[in-house]
Amino acid sequence: MVAAVLFGLVVGSFLNVCIHRLPQGQSVVTPRSRCPACGAAIRPLDNIPVLSYLVLRGRCRACGARISPLYPAVEALTAALFVAALLAVGPTARGALAAAFLCGLVVVTFVDLQHQIIPHAVTLPGIPLGLVAAFLGAGPPPADALIGCLAGAGFVYLVALYCEVILDREAMGMGDVNLVAMMGAFLGWRPLIVAFFTATVTGSAVSLALIGLGRRTRREPIPFGPFLALGGALALFAGEAFVRWYLGLLRPRG
Repeated sequence: MVAAVLFGLVVGSFLNVCIHRLPQGQSVVTPRSRCPACGAAIRPLDNIPVLSYLVLRGRCRACGARISPLYPAVEALTAALFVAALLAVGPTARGALAAAFLCGLVVVTFVDLQHQIIPHAVTLPGIPLGLVAAFLGAGPPPADALIGCLAGAGFVYLVALYCEVILDREAMGMGDVNLVAMMGAFLGWRPLIVAFFTATVTGSAVSLALIGLGRRTRREPIPFGPFLALGGALALFAGEAFVRWYLGLLRPRG
């Protein structure tokens, strides 16, 4: 458990780099992390996940500029998700796959919230990774993964096409299509239904609330990636259990 927390914090620090650099088309490997305000290289002791932020009181040591609380939040969230994956699946290849899937969802969520894009650098490699893992026995049954990938992507593409042609507005883009394809590869088709249902309900509720509060108009786009990511995480941990529960309700009694 301690190892999961520590490793999750370190990986979360790397995810912060991905969230910051991927939308700008920059390498996530080089150069070293720098202060966005003054460009000073961040010293190793100032780059300890969460702890350094607290010690520095959220300020750059070189210039005193404010550091976004997003950084420790992503690190803490990643650590929590790693612990959840460990508790749900155990220290197995399937658990490692679950952790990798959750990392992708974290990056997608924060990039889409900030830039309203879903980075292909996450989803396109994630699709074959999920499918290969399924065929190696570390994911859902291979047929379920393949059906989830193709059918999920196809369904979202048709929804996007319908909204663009019939409603004359863009509701989803290819980023959403690729994300759902990745989710289908990792989850299989049955949990993917749970994920998409969760995303639709939560996304609709938040959208209506924002419109009702005057924070958004009906024509302003609201990122759907974070809601898909939320649905994907919930489906990873409880998707099959929810499907079994629902199917049990449909069985005739007596």
